[in-house]
Amino acid sequence: MTGYGDGDFVRLRDEYGNVWNGMAIAQDDSIVRYTFRDAAGKSISGISDSFGIILRDDKGNTWRGFVE
Repeated sequence: MTGYGDGDFVRLRDEYGNVWNGMAIAQDDSIVRYTFRDAAGKSISGISDSFGIILRDDKGNTWRGFVE
């Protein structure tokens, strides 16, 4: 997935071209929690810290990466 953020709003595009809109909520100085939905109502959620990000959908598919 790739994307961008502005404030707490984040938009991602997955490898199939689906667009996911969501928000990032800071839990503390180093942890951020993410929640996304696509146009079909599917959801993805996850968390990031200083080491990277992990997102998981309702079917158990997982994406791991980093935030620049």
